[in-house]
Amino acid sequence: MVTELTYVDENFIRENYPVRKKDSHKGENGRVLVIGGSWIYHGAPYIASLAALISGVDLVYTAVPKPIVSAIRCLDPNLIVIPLPDYKFTKGNAERLIKIMPEVDVVLIGNGMGKGIADGLKLFLKETIVKKVILDADALLPESVSVLSSSDKDFIVTPHGGEFKRISGFDVEGKDIEEKAKLVMGFAKDKGATVLLKGVIDIISDSEELYLNSTGNAGMTVGGTGDALAGLTAGFFSKGLKAVKASALAAFVNGSAGDLALNKKGLHFTAMDLISFYPEIMKKFDRLV
Repeated sequence: MVTELTYVDENFIRENYPVRKKDSHKGENGRVLVIGGSWIYHGAPYIASLAALISGVDLVYTAVPKPIVSAIRCLDPNLIVIPLPDYKFTKGNAERLIKIMPEVDVVLIGNGMGKGIADGLKLFLKETIVKKVILDADALLPESVSVLSSSDKDFIVTPHGGEFKRISGFDVEGKDIEEKAKLVMGFAKDKGATVLLKGVIDIISDSEELYLNSTGNAGMTVGGTGDALAGLTAGFFSKGLKAVKASALAAFVNGSAGDLALNKKGLHFTAMDLISFYPEIMKKFDRLV
């Protein structure tokens, strides 16, 4: 056995859930920047941004290519949308964003970016002054992990099995939970990362701590639920939680919302439905000090 297999439960959530000061002001409860989208994908960065916002952060910025800016602005006036000039995340987009970078606690990057973005990603990840980064979806590339691994960034990767193979070279398909956990912990240690490996049982580790999450269901194969999880993780990470704890909390809440959606709607819910159930899961853990 690699270490004790600890499943996340409500007691874990209650012990680690972020508290809010009664006299807090805007910005103290988290600021997140989501970078994503392409000329064809506007839903992924929007879903990730909305999930971060619903997590309880104060400000969410959404940086996307100019052609999809209007679509996202029309969807939600609560998001601060930053237009980027090119149709995908080029080096030019990276340079532009670095120049106008808002003050944020966490950057989530990759949702709906598509292919051909490695050069832009590497430039941005090298130059950004933000110390907390989450790589998801199309940003889960060996080059991105390599840049962050050799930096002083505190970073999280949120792959499914195929993406984990892409960034690590290890195939987790067909392996039991202990074998998967060993591979995840080894990769986390080698790269200095926190890993949230999505699956029927989510595996979360920073090589020192290991958590498993069993919430969630087969209805969550619908597109966008992974983007929602990434946004939720960014929200918790922005509140000062340790990366591995933020990831574990997000996995539990996201899966629990999926279970509630299944109970209410059967196998007929979307990622937007999933996010709408977040408050019902989270409100019982809310605390003011």
